[in-house]
Amino acid sequence: MPRPARLPVECWQPIQGGSERALAFMAKHGIQGMIGGGSADGGAMHNVVLKWQEAHRRIGQEIALGERLCFGFHAYIGENKEQCIREAAKYYEENMKMFGELRLNRAMTDEQIEIMRDPKRAPTAKLPRIEDAVKSGGFLTGSPDEIVEHLMKLEKAYPGLDRISISLSVGVPEAVALEQLERFAKEVMPAFKGRKLEVKTPELAT
Repeated sequence: MPRPARLPVECWQPIQGGSERALAFMAKHGIQGMIGGGSADGGAMHNVVLKWQEAHRRIGQEIALGERLCFGFHAYIGENKEQCIREAAKYYEENMKMFGELRLNRAMTDEQIEIMRDPKRAPTAKLPRIEDAVKSGGFLTGSPDEIVEHLMKLEKAYPGLDRISISLSVGVPEAVALEQLERFAKEVMPAFKGRKLEVKTPELAT
């Protein structure tokens, strides 16, 4: 195995349930967390961020909101939100079919998952829609300027946040994926170039 480029080696773990026991274990052992970026304006994600902060406080570490976390988003860039929603809806639905079965989509009930398996019932069923994901903040759509604006609001709300993860839905064709990633790199990322985080990472608990 090649020697790690940076020491100590960073350890990252997805946060799903956000139980106090799990967050306490991660805080104690210096494990950093990845969390879905939906409901950023005070919903489920924000509550997990507060619990994460409290887990560190209990072991004597004061961290800023969002510190030692990575927020994850699906994204689709276009001319405006309406166009993006129209084009990305089919990919969102395919993604939901896969991750719903794995119980990784919190917005879906067991009944909805069962209905989704039936091609006759699914088209008319009340299932999570891309519009809901966009509204909650978990799916970033719109022009590059709109996405930059959303991320800057997030940056202001969570001053300790120093990284995000952007991904594409399952089923996005290669050509579309490459085009989307290139646009994000060229039209969104430069807005954040050169920024420095003034928050110090706490020492691990012993």
